[in-house]
Amino acid sequence: MTLDSETKAVELPEHHGDELRLWLRLLTCTTLIEGEVRSRLRERFDVTLPRFDLMAQLDKVPEGMTLSDVSKRMMVSNGNVTGLVERLVESGHLDRRTSEVDRRVQVIRLTKAGRAEFRKMAAEHELWIADIFGDLTPKDVRELMRLLAKTKASAQKSARSRGG
Repeated sequence: MTLDSETKAVELPEHHGDELRLWLRLLTCTTLIEGEVRSRLRERFDVTLPRFDLMAQLDKVPEGMTLSDVSKRMMVSNGNVTGLVERLVESGHLDRRTSEVDRRVQVIRLTKAGRAEFRKMAAEHELWIADIFGDLTPKDVRELMRLLAKTKASAQKSARSRGG
């Protein structure tokens, strides 16, 4: 049986500080949840998580966004977005046009069919997430959100202090 990093850290606690065990717990939870969401998207809709994420970003901005803006929001390179966009344009889920402000820039947006399909996926996705966190009480969720916000702020502060 293969052990995840968190389990290894628990079994050999003298080799790992509390912060490292916390990092491994966060990573393990993220990996488990992301894997489950990827699997459900693939099984139910034959779609990848990056494709779902791209459509989610575009659903928030009906007038569309530039490739650069989408890549910033998704925290990936323009090259990663370009391939996804090509496939979604070919499948009729996205519309691509030249920017009226800058002819060198492409603006992408969901088509009517793309928006309808995304919203169907998003509704099920929301139910899956509720199921995954189903054992947490509303109080647990609020406390976890508070602590994760504090964790995020700490990580951002650390990155700023080293110039990152």
